Amino acid sequence: MEFLDDLTHQRLPLFLLFASFTVTFVVTRVITRLIRAGKGPFKNNVSGGVHVHHMVPGLALMVVGAFISVGVNGVEPGASISAVLVGIGASLVLDEFALILRLQDVYWSSEGQLSVQVVALTVAALGMVILGFNPFNAETDVEFGPVAFAVTAPINIACAIFCVVKGKYSTAIVGVFIPIFAWAGAIRLARPKSTWARRRYSPAKLEKATARAQRFDHRWGRRGLSIGDWIAGAPSDSANPAVPEKPTDETGDALAS
Repeated sequence: MEFLDDLTHQRLPLFLLFASFTVTFVVTRVITRLIRAGKGPFKNNVSGGVHVHHMVPGLALMVVGAFISVGVNGVEPGASISAVLVGIGASLVLDEFALILRLQDVYWSSEGQLSVQVVALTVAALGMVILGFNPFNAETDVEFGPVAFAVTAPINIACAIFCVVKGKYSTAIVGVFIPIFAWAGAIRLARPKSTWARRRYSPAKLEKATARAQRFDHRWGRRGLSIGDWIAGAPSDSANPAVPEKPTDETGDALAS
């Protein structure tokens, strides 16, 4: 009862953000998979070669929700309305996180699975916060107190950032809540395709990182990819198989339809 009462009076906007974020992602993936399969009433919004990705309305909703949130200063019903707008907008944007990161339409490719991983980690993080797990609250450090928190917090944040640079996104999110994971991820070898590995590793070290990543993926990665395929659909060779390509002549120019 205390949790429900606390949810009603203090955490309702956060719960609405969590719910709207999750529901929007599920609905979005259902619609996009129907479009991919050529079923249902939904069609690709391609006009004149321009494809309006759903990150565009997502950004607009996030901006409007943020403005409302600042304007109402936590007063209801504005706080709940802004939470829903931010939740929907953030879900639409993060569903295309891989496209933003790579500046390519990789939605249905294997690289596009990164969007699903980011959304899943965001849902997990929001869920932990709703349950009261706050990694930035000094009161959670009962044994050492706020002084130790002030000393260790910058280290924990730096390690989480290192994990991101090293291509370990899952470790970074988990490490925000359980710092030892971030410490381990920051120390260990980077993913071979990460920015850190490309810029700082010698050929020998890059080969070592590649071998380690392959061993890890062979042992653990397939399970996560199977879940991702079930949620988002199995990746294909084409970046956007739902959009048929126009036939071209020998010079590569598109033929008139």
